[in-house]
This record gives sequence, C-alpha cells and structure tokens, in this order.
Amino acid sequence: MALCSEMRQDRDGSSHVADVSRTFCGLVVKNTGAWYTVLPDGAPPVNCKIKGNFRLKGIRTTNPVAVGDRVEVLCAPDGSAYITSICPRKNYIIRRASNLSKEASILAANLDQAMIVVTLKHPLTSTNFIDRVLATCEAYGVEAALVINKTDLLTDADDAELLEAVSYLYRSIGYRVYHVSARNGTGMDALREALHDKVTLISGNSGVGKSTLINNLVPGLNLRTAAISQAHDQGMHTTTFSEMCPLPGGGWLIDTPGVRGFGTLDMDMHEVSHFFPEIFRTSADCRYGDCTHTHEPGCAVLAAIEEGLIARSRYASYLSILEDAGEGKYRKPF
Repeated sequence: MALCSEMRQDRDGSSHVADVSRTFCGLVVKNTGAWYTVLPDGAPPVNCKIKGNFRLKGIRTTNPVAVGDRVEVLCAPDGSAYITSICPRKNYIIRRASNLSKEASILAANLDQAMIVVTLKHPLTSTNFIDRVLATCEAYGVEAALVINKTDLLTDADDAELLEAVSYLYRSIGYRVYHVSARNGTGMDALREALHDKVTLISGNSGVGKSTLINNLVPGLNLRTAAISQAHDQGMHTTTFSEMCPLPGGGWLIDTPGVRGFGTLDMDMHEVSHFFPEIFRTSADCRYGDCTHTHEPGCAVLAAIEEGLIARSRYASYLSILEDAGEGKYRKPF
C-alpha cells in the first residue's frame, strides 16, 4: 500500500503515516465483488473500494467497475483507497445477470478479443449459448473466436463428424476456431500465438475446462479445477471472481466465472440481425428494408435457410434473441 501512505519520521525517530491524500491511475486486475485490485503503472497492486455512484448508460449493473478498466484511485490519509472515476472504455462485454433480472453484469472491459471456450462432449455446449455470446461480442465491438476444448474425448467417427460440422459452420461465417486439449497440450501452441500481446476474455459454460486451459497457458498459476457432475454432465463453478492473468511473453487473460446461460441485454429487435454476420449479409436482398426475417414475403434470409445456406441452429438462436428484444412477439416459422 505504499502508494496510499507516506511515512514521515519525527525528530525523536518515531514514524507515522503522513496526513496526505494522493491519486493515481491504474488497471483493474481483480474484482471480488467486495473490493477491486488495481495495478498502478510501475508499482505494486492496491486493494480499493468504490467511491461515488457509477452508471453505464443508465443500465443497472452488479459491477459498475470491471476487470480491464483503467481507473483513477484516491488514496486517503489513513491508507485506504477508493476508485473515483473510470477512464473511457474502448469496448466492454455485458450480459444479463439472470433471465429474469433487469440488472447487467459487465464481464470485462478494453478487450482485444474474446475466446469462447466450448466442448462437444462432457459437457456438450449448446449452439444457442455460443451464438448468444458471439452476438453480444458483435454488438459491443469485440472480435471473437471459438476454442473447442477436450478434443481428446472425441474418439469415434460420430465425434469427428460433429467436430468438423461445428468448425465448418463457424469458420464459414468468419470466426476463427481452435481445436485444443488443455489436458494433453494438443493445439495449445496455435492458441498461445493467437493470445500473444493481446487482452483476451476467456468465457464459457461451467465445466468446459477454462481453468485447466488457463493453467496450461500460465504455468504456476494453479487455478482450482473440479470434476464434471456425473448426474447432470455439467461443470461446477471453480472461478468465483473475475481476474486478469499476465501471459508469459506478453498479453493478458481475463478469467471469469463459468455460466450456465448467457442473457442478452437491451438489443433493439430491428438490430438483432446485424449481430449475425451471415443473416445481415443476406438481408441486403430482402424485399423490405425493415424485414424481421420471420414471416415477410420476399425475405432472402428465409429463402437462404430453406436452401441450406444459413444454418437452422443459427436462425433459432437469432429468434431466441429476437424474442428477448420483442418480449416473445415472434415465433419460429419452420
């Protein structure tokens, strides 16, 4: 806490904390919910609390300050430290705190990219979850990629076919897809290269092996891992707070708690299609400019789905987000 206290020595040789206040800027590297750890430039980390009332475009958030934020910190004379302001963000990722909640949770700020860790076995990640995260990344200006983990579990022909199908689907849209096994190291060199010198959010369902993946990427970190529930084939939460981890050779990973679902927030129903690149590209040929791609005559998107040019799984995810935005107004036409 050297930045937040200045020792003075009296004439009799005794020392005391000087009655001074000071400010500094730094990077938020951990959020436990109760306090934040801020890393000043060229100094040890400082534990801080929030001072003042923070708002993000009027949205109620469970964590107004996020890991990855640059902030200004006020150090009080008693050595305590308070975050007083947030520097302008270049971007952020946000999700609805729960399906019924009106509050949001900011996962991270000032990102270069997001890596969505998924598995095709033990557990199986739903395409709806993948598409919701990808759409949110599109909406908030964050480049995204898929990391298919636990490829060592894909041992038969059906597994190989599923891996190829999922990879082809997302690569054909324009997303990078990495095949890795964090347990045995397969594919990790290519992933390390993609992470080098970048600030990367690592996100995914519980149980997809995020902690094992990060332990492989950052030797000595030793994040806690847990076994998959045999009854439900689901993971248990081992990460309980968000934290930035420096990568060997440069760059940062932002580890976040695993989630079961991913609620989108305040998407305009007329803009949802913008966040599905293949639907947005195809929509240029729709008869009507305000086409919702649900029932309108001359809809190029519906025609492309019938022809197999747009995946039905992607369209189902589009409709689910459209229902979020339109309060259940739309139904699947197929």
